[in-house]
Amino acid sequence: MRLENQSTTTEFLLLGLPNPPEQQDMFFALFLGMFLTTVLGNLLIILLIMLDARLHTPMYFFLCHLAFSDISLSSVTVPKMLINMQTQQQSISYVGCISQLYFFIVFGCLDNLLLGVMAYDRYVAICQPLHYTTVMRQELCVSLVAGSWFLSCAHALLHILLLVQLSFCADNTIPHFFCDFTALLKMSCSDIFLNELLIFTEGGMLIILPLTSILASYVSIGTTVLRVPSTKRLFKVFSTCGSHLFVVCLYYGTLVGLNFFSSSWASTDRIAAVMYAVVTPMLNPSIYSLRNKDIKSALGRFLRKINL
Repeated sequence: MRLENQSTTTEFLLLGLPNPPEQQDMFFALFLGMFLTTVLGNLLIILLIMLDARLHTPMYFFLCHLAFSDISLSSVTVPKMLINMQTQQQSISYVGCISQLYFFIVFGCLDNLLLGVMAYDRYVAICQPLHYTTVMRQELCVSLVAGSWFLSCAHALLHILLLVQLSFCADNTIPHFFCDFTALLKMSCSDIFLNELLIFTEGGMLIILPLTSILASYVSIGTTVLRVPSTKRLFKVFSTCGSHLFVVCLYYGTLVGLNFFSSSWASTDRIAAVMYAVVTPMLNPSIYSLRNKDIKSALGRFLRKINL
């Protein structure tokens, strides 16, 4: 690649969502409402778990971190998108773009790992109930969460360190509402073999291992339940695992759609990214609160204390 075909990039242009200009205000109000719902809903779950001693269990300890991760994942992309909609200024600095991408990878990976950890917690609770308190002790729970944070940060840092070594061509337009990793690689004038290799090896493992853990956990749970089937036991398992399983399907469904069934230059990719980065974090509090009697009971006690 000749040097004259390359340029020192100081900023990028984000094209945003493929919505008509006359509907800009409507989409702004819609995404602002979704973002506020995400933040307030997940903050409420964190608050309830911290204030209610009955929720100081491993399951809700992991859920608290998942709620924080969901808030952060939306906060990385949505505020910038809303500012761009309102001001019609689509530019983002090079440093801002790299920073946004780093934190997006961190919290996206953290969600993935926490879902795997929560599946293991449900496996122990149902398949080894007599040993639950000894297996899921506080030290192990803290270690699992700390390990998830460490792997997520290291994973993101590794990708970013390789990305900043690349040179970008004169066209600095990103056809997305945030700094999409795939789009940045396509814009590069440098050899991206190492970046792609890292995506398919290390990145693939960080998706496959938690997903394998989730599938193995639920296969074991299903096998255990079906050995002595009863309506009462099935209802208990569903009430315990239903919310987590629904979130898993929603998370991995949008992730698969984002990575395998769309092109990074197509509008369908941006729609899949909205599902992954905006809709899923917004729905998680509703899923866990509507299907979880402990959360609903804690909310009732919290509201009664406020009224008093």
